[in-house]
Amino acid sequence: MNRIEGVILDWAGTAVDFGCFAPVNVFVDIFNQAGIEVTMEEARAPMGMLKIDHIRAMLSMPRISALWKDKYGRDFSEEDVHRLYAAFEPALMASLSDYTDPIPGVIEAVEALRADGLKIGSTTGYTRSMMDVVTQGAGEKGYSPDHLVTPDETGSYGRPYPYMIYRNMEHLKLSASWKVVKAGDTASDIQEGVQAGVWSIGVVIGSSEMGLSQEEYDRLSAAERAEAIERTRRAFLANGADFTIDTLAELPALIGTINQMLAKGERPGQAKRLQTAEL
Repeated sequence: MNRIEGVILDWAGTAVDFGCFAPVNVFVDIFNQAGIEVTMEEARAPMGMLKIDHIRAMLSMPRISALWKDKYGRDFSEEDVHRLYAAFEPALMASLSDYTDPIPGVIEAVEALRADGLKIGSTTGYTRSMMDVVTQGAGEKGYSPDHLVTPDETGSYGRPYPYMIYRNMEHLKLSASWKVVKAGDTASDIQEGVQAGVWSIGVVIGSSEMGLSQEEYDRLSAAERAEAIERTRRAFLANGADFTIDTLAELPALIGTINQMLAKGERPGQAKRLQTAEL
């Protein structure tokens, strides 16, 4: 049948850790310790990637690269990347258990998807050892997808490569990429889905792309919320998302819409072209 068979969710910023604050704070700290002041926006830009790739991407940013050269009298090297990562990993591990709360509405959305017969996979920019902490904490609070693939299982080829999605599809016995939905909260999540040929969906509220904590979001006026949502939505569409949703609570209904599209012979990418024409 031409119906969605499985949903693959990102973790931090999508399913747990509203605003994806666990890694971003550590990225800022380790660069500060190296004498380089980075902004929250710079720390968030590569979010969703394997974390050592994230550090490399930050060092490659023109402003940060210039600051590094000014301080050390040379361009950054792979040795610098690994040195920063060696500081990053234990700092993240020390705080990760504090960032495992499911985002409001996620548990109920997953229950609804399962009730409709869908399988729930997951991908991440965290390593397996990091995810051991996250899955335990999230599981104790009621969130446990059917499968998880980390970059450790794909030769460290994380996002935007599509391989973690393919490993989920293999394990969950999903029959075709166009019968799969990937939902995430970063540009690299969207690109991962696009490159895998699945339906790629951006989740707006609680996302790293929006960059607000639950408390910060709750303090916004109605007009400010609308502006933040629209800005984030446009960023996802610009990176190739087929659809955006405010929260995962909207996903079951959206999958119903996608099933109608599949019945008409439509495939991932077609809705995207219509939406980007509106931007």
